[in-house]
Amino acid sequence: MDLAASVGSRLRELREAQGISLSELARRSKIGKGTLSELESGRRNPTLETLYALTTALGVPLSTALHGLASPAKISGHAVDAVLVERFEAEACVTETYRIRIRSGATQESAAHSPGTTEHVIVLAGIARVGGLADTALIGPGMHGSWAADVPHLYQAPEGDVEALLIVRYPR
Repeated sequence: MDLAASVGSRLRELREAQGISLSELARRSKIGKGTLSELESGRRNPTLETLYALTTALGVPLSTALHGLASPAKISGHAVDAVLVERFEAEACVTETYRIRIRSGATQESAAHSPGTTEHVIVLAGIARVGGLADTALIGPGMHGSWAADVPHLYQAPEGDVEALLIVRYPR
């Protein structure tokens, strides 16, 4: 099964397990009902932004839609490519680790995630501008930053690609 079909099937399972209609999930996530139907049937490739909108609306971490697939899933957004490296579940939180690339000159504004979610980045190469929209920081190689991700936030590579590790923590 390819990535689109696997993720689409997982999204449908998550939605149905919560007893949410396709129309209701479309409303909550602000994703068109037709787009959502195509995603669930595997006829459309998911973007990073779309998956975050859907998993946030479902109240689950992004990795819930990606974890356990046959091969590591690479999900791309407007400016960021992400590969889920690890998902760790503890009593108090779910922690995800991603290897990310922020494409040169690109900016991605991410919508707020579930309440209490935080993000932490360690830059391996390049210079990234990251953080809450009103409180960004420039982070260079070997540096790290963290911010509340339950508010809109951004990723930007002002000059050249950025390679980094991203850790996302969702409270239970």
